[in-house]
Amino acid sequence: MARDSAVLPLAEFREWFAERHRTERAEVTRIPFADLDGWSFAPGSGNLVHRSGRFFSVEGLRVSTRSDPGAGWSQPIINQSEIGILGILAKEIDGVVHFLMQAKMEPGNINSVQLSPTVQATHSNYVGVHHGAGVPYLEYFTRPRPGGVLVDVLQSEHGAWFWCKRNRNMVVEVTEDVEVRDGFCWLTVGQLQELLRIDNLVNMDSRTVLACVPFDGATLNGGDDEGGDGGDFLGALRRSVVSGGAALHTTSGLLSWFTAARSTKLVDRWCVDLEQVTRWKRSRDEIAHEEGKYFTVAAVAVSGAGREVGSWSQPLFVPVGQGVVAFVVKRIHGVLHVLVHARMEGGLPDMVELAATLQCAPETYEGVPAARRPRFMDYVLNADPSRIRFEALLSEEGGRFMGAVIRYLVVEADEDFPVEVPEDYTWVTVGQLSGLLRHSYYLNVQARTLVACLQGLWGGER
Repeated sequence: MARDSAVLPLAEFREWFAERHRTERAEVTRIPFADLDGWSFAPGSGNLVHRSGRFFSVEGLRVSTRSDPGAGWSQPIINQSEIGILGILAKEIDGVVHFLMQAKMEPGNINSVQLSPTVQATHSNYVGVHHGAGVPYLEYFTRPRPGGVLVDVLQSEHGAWFWCKRNRNMVVEVTEDVEVRDGFCWLTVGQLQELLRIDNLVNMDSRTVLACVPFDGATLNGGDDEGGDGGDFLGALRRSVVSGGAALHTTSGLLSWFTAARSTKLVDRWCVDLEQVTRWKRSRDEIAHEEGKYFTVAAVAVSGAGREVGSWSQPLFVPVGQGVVAFVVKRIHGVLHVLVHARMEGGLPDMVELAATLQCAPETYEGVPAARRPRFMDYVLNADPSRIRFEALLSEEGGRFMGAVIRYLVVEADEDFPVEVPEDYTWVTVGQLSGLLRHSYYLNVQARTLVACLQGLWGGER
């Protein structure tokens, strides 16, 4: 695997990226809702909307179960009906495919600048609703040549915070010379996988696109397969990825299980006015749950940004506590399998997608009896460090969430971990997950991050 590149070696990239931090940083300040420019609470509904009617709005979501209507809930949610573009340009340089990446400031990033796709834009952004500068390289993704499209698939965003939000995940290959604009650089897949190990460097939008790239251990890596052999973890991972790996369940059986999981979730959900959301209170500068849990809605002012617009204000969702998302993996007949969960989230387009083994904010469950905590939470949080194959703190979407950082983990189960699992969980190979990612709405955005991280383990542990 091409872990480095003569175009921009990692040592030089770090200097380049540090310079981008110095030049692209912006000042982000919490402000009262009344100080938002162009945003207001609509009379009657109480929805937080932009005067243009574009970008997004903060509305309400209500969820109820048919078996127990009292077990439902309501909450604020972001309604952004536009389909954004998350696009990466690819080009073969010296026999190795490189991706054109951007150092991009987002107001919610804890460190301001992170590594984003070539294009990361909502429809409102690229049609110029903000009256700012155009989006560089957009033309490659709005009018792609059919032969140059490597990836083009709709995927969901955070189902707990977005209402049916979708993005077009794209990789488009070019053969002609491309001007590298200020703030952009060419990196190999191997370099990006190395950078995924660094906290809060590769942003969520880059990770979801990388996960959708078909991966067989040699794809886009110059043909150098360092998968390992024998009975070690990397050998089991190799057999999990490559075609013909002996999966515990056939793909047709997996799809049948997943279809049944979607069909039996007897849940109703619908958007309501923000004024109709219960147990949430609005003050002058935030909307918060009465128990202080989950997240808050806040307002920020942004200035000095190296973006299409130099300054603006907007709402952001602010999580309470740090999340944990983990794959538990296990060698079954010498092949690494991933334990996935058919998880319902109120805002997902199809309501149920495959999620990680564990996806939660542990702080929410402090003092809660073990029987009422998420399955496998204690197993993951108490895992022996020697069994952790990947660990990094990675940020979620900084354009809508503020300081949303998740501890991502891959934990290899011990021999006593059962193969038999609850009915809403199942074992899949990495190859099966990669195959599902060629289609829409199978894996949620957090699971896609972990698929990208698993791919990065291919070149060996550090």
